[in-house]
Amino acid sequence: MTSQIREHMTVIASCGKQVGTIDHVEGKSLKLTRKDNPNDSGEHEYLPMSAVASIKGDEVHLNINSEEAKSAVTRSAQ
Repeated sequence: MTSQIREHMTVIASCGKQVGTIDHVEGKSLKLTRKDNPNDSGEHEYLPMSAVASIKGDEVHLNINSEEAKSAVTRSAQ
């Protein structure tokens, strides 16, 4: 599944809300762009690959909702 994830794909939480945009895959994490991430921190944030449920077109769908995504992000790759 990792090989299907590309730069600028939209990240969609299980509740349907957009929670970020992919910068790239780093290790076992999705690196999100600085300007578009769950906490609007202005810094790169990372979501674990374990949160990915599926990939549909240009969207990465998560198995967690937007609130869980906010809690799941870290400032470094796993």
